[in-house]
Amino acid sequence: MLAGYLQFKPLFCDVDANIERIRVLTKNIDFNLLVVPELSNSGYLFAKKEELEIAAETIPDGRFCRFLMSLAAEKKAYIVCGMAERDGEKFYNSSVLVCPDGVIYKYRKIHLFSEEKRWFEQGDSRFYVNDIVVDNEKVKVGMMICYDWIYPESARSLTMQGAQIICHPSNLIMPYCQNAMFARAVENRVYTITSNRIGREVNGANELYFTGQSVIVDPKGNYLHRGTEDLEECIVVEIDPMLALDKKINEYNSIFEDRRKDMYYP
Repeated sequence: MLAGYLQFKPLFCDVDANIERIRVLTKNIDFNLLVVPELSNSGYLFAKKEELEIAAETIPDGRFCRFLMSLAAEKKAYIVCGMAERDGEKFYNSSVLVCPDGVIYKYRKIHLFSEEKRWFEQGDSRFYVNDIVVDNEKVKVGMMICYDWIYPESARSLTMQGAQIICHPSNLIMPYCQNAMFARAVENRVYTITSNRIGREVNGANELYFTGQSVIVDPKGNYLHRGTEDLEECIVVEIDPMLALDKKINEYNSIFEDRRKDMYYP
């Protein structure tokens, strides 16, 4: 199976430019599953609600969603992409799983980071997994977004539902996540694909730098690829999702069977 990430610099509140950039970066790339950063339609550093209103859109009817649907159909592949979602008067930091047949599933970010709490509602549904079909083989994938990574329960919740690949659109500014994904992969025996954005974003007196270095980690903690800090790139590697079905550490230990739920705090 060919799986990977797209790493780029979304332009703030310029949906059409971001669509075109994704189109260009994926033009000559074959993949079965591609993960694209958090808030790829809008950029990140909002200063007022009116800015969010420009770029956010309904799912699946907005033009950014329609583009993702056309790209998935063209590539005959699955795309996980972060985006700003509008639902009536509310806004969510969301991720979509777009299927080649046009079906879209969405996840709304549960753990909001910093000033995201000013602009977005908290996610209103639990973590869940979906089946995708690659070469006539079902593979279970789950979505989490950026700061969700810091809560081990996020990845564990997906793993307990059978996720073999955790797709992780991100806009990372802290330096920890790319290294921490080793732990998320190993403790759950799953593949993790973190797609991070790059670049500097300035809005008035506020300024953020994003760390790039998107990572793909296998169930044994091997880094199959680590991206650059500041280059746009689309990287795809060969993975075997069936490896994520083996939860045994050795003949005596299994990460599922050895869990002592009676000894854990809620």
